[in-house]
Amino acid sequence: MTAGRLFAADALLPEGWAKNVLLAWNDAGQLTRIEAGTHAPAGVQSAKGPLVPGMPNLHSHAFQRGFAGLTEFRAGEQDSFWSWRTLMYRFAGRLAPQHMEAIATWLYAEMLEAGYTSVCEFQYVHHQDDGRPYADDATLSLALLRAAQKVGIGFTLLPVLYQTSGFGGLPPNEGQRRFIRSTESMLALLESLKPRCDAQGACLGLAPHSLRAVPPDALREAIAGLDAIDRSAPIHIHIAEQTREVEDCIAWSGSRPVEWLLDHAPVDARWCLVHATHMSDAEYQRAAASGAVAGLCPTTEANLGDGIFDLPRWRRHHGAWGLGSDSHATVNAAEELLMLEYSQRLATRQRNVGASAAQPQVATALTLAAVQGGAQASGRAVGGLEAGQQADFVILDADHLALQGLGAPEMLSAHVFASHRTSAIDAVWVGGKPRVAAGRHALHDEAARGFVQARSQLLKD
Repeated sequence: MTAGRLFAADALLPEGWAKNVLLAWNDAGQLTRIEAGTHAPAGVQSAKGPLVPGMPNLHSHAFQRGFAGLTEFRAGEQDSFWSWRTLMYRFAGRLAPQHMEAIATWLYAEMLEAGYTSVCEFQYVHHQDDGRPYADDATLSLALLRAAQKVGIGFTLLPVLYQTSGFGGLPPNEGQRRFIRSTESMLALLESLKPRCDAQGACLGLAPHSLRAVPPDALREAIAGLDAIDRSAPIHIHIAEQTREVEDCIAWSGSRPVEWLLDHAPVDARWCLVHATHMSDAEYQRAAASGAVAGLCPTTEANLGDGIFDLPRWRRHHGAWGLGSDSHATVNAAEELLMLEYSQRLATRQRNVGASAAQPQVATALTLAAVQGGAQASGRAVGGLEAGQQADFVILDADHLALQGLGAPEMLSAHVFASHRTSAIDAVWVGGKPRVAAGRHALHDEAARGFVQARSQLLKD
């Protein structure tokens, strides 16, 4: 990686929009200087349009991109997350390492083209189709690491601890056999993966799948084991996504899921509470005060009929939040922003809910908040355009019809609310290196062919 500089007539910095901005980064791809109100030095490349920080994607199940769009049919009298999950298990049961790598390679190239510059991979398919470990226990995690390295996206790997099928230690079902690990084997996997992640510049964390899938003793032991490896490693958990999950947790423990977690685990800024859709007033207040990030996945939550997170309430308690594409029904950073804002409008029957006094432009306010929360959840220095952060950014296409003739804040707004969203992206850089040019990744065609081939094989009867 080489040091570099880039000039932008407009750039979205953490404090807001700035004019005539020169960015400089070092050989490690880390921003060393951000200078606003300056002139473009001779020989320095100028951005084609406004510069915005790259979006971290804080929640991904890469293999699920392979069956996106294939569960949109009525399977019973009333479909729900739980009927969708049964179909997902069938697909996961056929997955081989080469399929995982091919699907992830295409997905991560798609993410870059759509404005994501890093991803947190919540990886729970660990074993062979009969439930036995591979000869190299890290086989499927390594397939994901290779895919991320190949396309050049920033990466946080979150191996998933999964032990039971329900609260109270219910035994796993047949569809979950590829996911199941003892706590001891999970910690051994983390030990194995740590040097491999470090060598790639990736971050390694842990994902206790959910309270229904990880008993209390295992949760406590896994966190203690993770701390022995890296006390700063991120911890992500699915929680309070479905009302049935809340009801089952109350029946098991007498407490709601987020309430139980806050009472029994050392939840702090390392934690990402994925979904956290169904919380009480007290849970909103306590969870925000813990410093944890709320991991919102608006298009997946809509696709699965989960419900709507109460963003205004979370913000009143100064809670951090970020965005994930989760099941990848949609792979588009701006689309997640749009869905988040529109869901809030439907819930509150108001407009411009995501704006703030400091940032009245909705797209600007939501982008800055999502980048900050996503960076925190990823455990990486990808928190925006400032010195010390990685040189991850997106250049909008000022010549795009939806953006032409507008000021920079309005261009970002048009990108989110008035374009085809990916179409208004000109270039994407990660760590000071160009990954997308003229809207396309260099591996676009090759990765797409690999994806189609893998999906075709998986869908054969």
